[in-house]
Amino acid sequence: MSANDVVVAVDVGGTGMKCALVRPDGTVVRTERHPTGAERGPDAVVESILDIAAGLAGKARADGLNPVALGIAVPGVVDQAAGVAVWSANIGFRDVPLRDLAVARLGLPTALGHDVRVGGLAEARLGAGRGTGHVLFVAIGTGIAAAHVVDGSAAVGAHGAAGEFGHILVRPGGPLCGCGRPGCLEAVASAGAVARRYAELAGTAATAAEVADRAAAGESAARRVWAEAVEALADGLASVQALFDVETVVIGGGLAQAGPRLFDPLGAALHERMTFHREPRLVPAALGDEAGCLGAALLALDSLEK
Repeated sequence: MSANDVVVAVDVGGTGMKCALVRPDGTVVRTERHPTGAERGPDAVVESILDIAAGLAGKARADGLNPVALGIAVPGVVDQAAGVAVWSANIGFRDVPLRDLAVARLGLPTALGHDVRVGGLAEARLGAGRGTGHVLFVAIGTGIAAAHVVDGSAAVGAHGAAGEFGHILVRPGGPLCGCGRPGCLEAVASAGAVARRYAELAGTAATAAEVADRAAAGESAARRVWAEAVEALADGLASVQALFDVETVVIGGGLAQAGPRLFDPLGAALHERMTFHREPRLVPAALGDEAGCLGAALLALDSLEK
């Protein structure tokens, strides 16, 4: 590749799109943010994605750069091999052939990936998991999802649904999850679950970050809710470690912003659960909200090499 080559990357979220021009070494040369406008319907969102990507490619050329590929990350269920956004509740996508639509519009080789999976790819290769061959990236926000990255490649699964860490059963008979089953990790330990549980116990609203602060200050309801979330996360991670024997667990998303208030008790709880299994290194994500764009670019670059 030449020094002027760049990848157009678009990370589509429920409310906003993070977009970038990325060099093959991971250097970001331009960033943009745009509203997703999901309320306009999926067809309008697709048009926005294509318009924004085409605009970035045009700006790259105007600056003397050569766009060589396009990487798109979307939430939900993604058939990466077929380039189809199978299902996304946040955006309303149902079987959208986004890769083919993008190729037809921009004429660039295009890769479509799952937002958390490409985020894990970026953290494993460029971020907090760099230099380790086996990485589990866990995003804890409104929900919980994960990506298992081995030697720089993220597992997709037989049906494009690998990494649904939030739907590991950790509390049989526990709170009802959005998937319809009680006791999923996501229903106990996501940022949304922490806020809901605290409101039930304390009778007042608070964000997960505020619950963490109040727990650190010694408030009993907050301490109980925070401890429940940490214990559930440790149970889930212990199960994953028994299955995958990863070297590094990278935790990102809103809940990771609690810093030592999360990592210290979670590390201790995970340590207690280790018997003959090797204990993974537990670290915060390093790339922040750039991970999706960087990972989408890496996925596109990888597809060029195949």
